[in-house]
Amino acid sequence: QVQLVESGGGLVQAGDSLRLSCAASGRTFSSYVMGWFRQAPGKEREFVAAISVSGNTYYAQSVKGRFTISRDNADNTVYLQMNSPKPEDTAVYYCASSRVACSGSKCRYDYWGRGTQVTVSS
Repeated sequence: QVQLVESGGGLVQAGDSLRLSCAASGRTFSSYVMGWFRQAPGKEREFVAAISVSGNTYYAQSVKGRFTISRDNADNTVYLQMNSPKPEDTAVYYCASSRVACSGSKCRYDYWGRGTQVTVSS
């Protein structure tokens, strides 16, 4: 079992930056791929970014060049650096973990955090 807790969300103006964190506990050695998803009100949950244990990264086209995913395996933490956020980035952001090697957006994620709200104002 892996427990994931997101933090770092809040209210930010467009053009500012924000960094989300996801702390993993439990069987973290099984977290081969860590990902970020988001869900805006009335919309489907969508893939944002993912990173493998070896450091390979995957991004949704909508965030490429603006968001950066990274992980600190020693601290069992994954981050999402959000630069130049836009109002359309407003959503609840969820951290997820896959026990098996997979290709980012194609992973079947096994564990999910409860989410952190990110609101981007104009």
